[in-house]
Amino acid sequence: MESAEVSRLKVIIVGAGIAGFSAAISCRRAGHDVQIYERSALNNELGAAIHVCPNASRGLLAWGLDPVRARFVICKKSYRAHAASLEKFHTSDESYVTSTFGAPWFFAHRVDLHEELKILATQTEGQGKPAVVHLKSEVSEYEPEAGRVTLTDGTTVSGDLIIAADGVHTKAVEAILGAANPALPTTNYNFAYRFLISSKDIASDPETVQFTEEDDGTIKFFIGKDNRLVSYPCRNNEEHNFVAIFHSDENVVHEDWQTSVDKSVLINRYSDFHPAVLAVLKKANDIKQWPLLFRAPIPTWHKGKLVLIGDAAHPMLPHQGQGGGQAIEDSVVLGIALTNCTPEDLGSRLQLFEEVRKNRASVMQIFSNAGQDEAEKIQKDAAKFIPAETVPKTPEDFYKFNFGYDVVRDSKQAMERLNPGWELPSTFFEKEPEAGVYP
Repeated sequence: MESAEVSRLKVIIVGAGIAGFSAAISCRRAGHDVQIYERSALNNELGAAIHVCPNASRGLLAWGLDPVRARFVICKKSYRAHAASLEKFHTSDESYVTSTFGAPWFFAHRVDLHEELKILATQTEGQGKPAVVHLKSEVSEYEPEAGRVTLTDGTTVSGDLIIAADGVHTKAVEAILGAANPALPTTNYNFAYRFLISSKDIASDPETVQFTEEDDGTIKFFIGKDNRLVSYPCRNNEEHNFVAIFHSDENVVHEDWQTSVDKSVLINRYSDFHPAVLAVLKKANDIKQWPLLFRAPIPTWHKGKLVLIGDAAHPMLPHQGQGGGQAIEDSVVLGIALTNCTPEDLGSRLQLFEEVRKNRASVMQIFSNAGQDEAEKIQKDAAKFIPAETVPKTPEDFYKFNFGYDVVRDSKQAMERLNPGWELPSTFFEKEPEAGVYP
């Protein structure tokens, strides 16, 4: 049966970020009535760049996302170099990624990706009823069994399904588990600085112009003793995104992404880097500090009519570039699980969603505690979720595991096991998604 009109669930999504809008796209295309409650006014969107890797971009492109309008940059090559000498110790031509994994590895500005997702969720064109966004509507309480949330102004909102997509500080985790999932200090790199520098500013200075040479789609890693710097372009190569990751003895127990840092602090922290890199860093402005705290995988993501997705379910450190991608994977699976879903079916569909997602996202949380050139740091913990012999050991191994996963195929196979004869409605995607590598 292909009709998505069998049942129209009232779906309440809390949070209008990448996870929330991705879920809204998925749920509207599954035939449901979607209402989004967002605490902010969405009139001052901030952020730096983000990876949209093939495991996520396959689904987004099939939904109709326009990477040209969004000014995405395709990753074409990468290198790793010693920070003090700039001697390269690992180089890779990434031009094979699209043909091998079914879709490009994109670099995107977070604001541009967010805007594209908002368009797909709320535009009148396209399959399903447009999602409705309620701004300045902060949720203060979740009631899982009742399918109800309370806003800070006292208003209550009920639905057949509540999707908590409101990030790492959500109250939904405690509503499901009965206790919060604490943020724990990391033992290695525990802070990051994030900032953007205009490509024009770098290219117009003779001292830094070499940084942009042959730079289209290149991601660079500069590895120091206790610090590293990652840089890649976004917005049609017009901006360079930087993530400076390091260890500090400062003790922070709460995530915060908007603490400003003076440029002199950045330069001092990276004073052992090559002068050519320091010359680029001196052009940085609007530097934000990000404490890197680890929250462990949790035992369950749903209770009653409430389900977690994105950072609310599986917050990740930046080392694998998979935080946004895993939220998009969540949304694809959830939407497929909710096709032709009645309120009576909801419990079994949420269980299926969790069975498909929890191990995959949990091991990605573990992977994200280390760089792809530091696999030895995550081998033991990752083996709790996947067979030890399958844990990646090199950057290329990580690409195969992270990028090769076909979330659509895995979800369809799970639905077919649950309900033999089930078929994904042809309208769920705008066009047939390209295939991944496994399962």
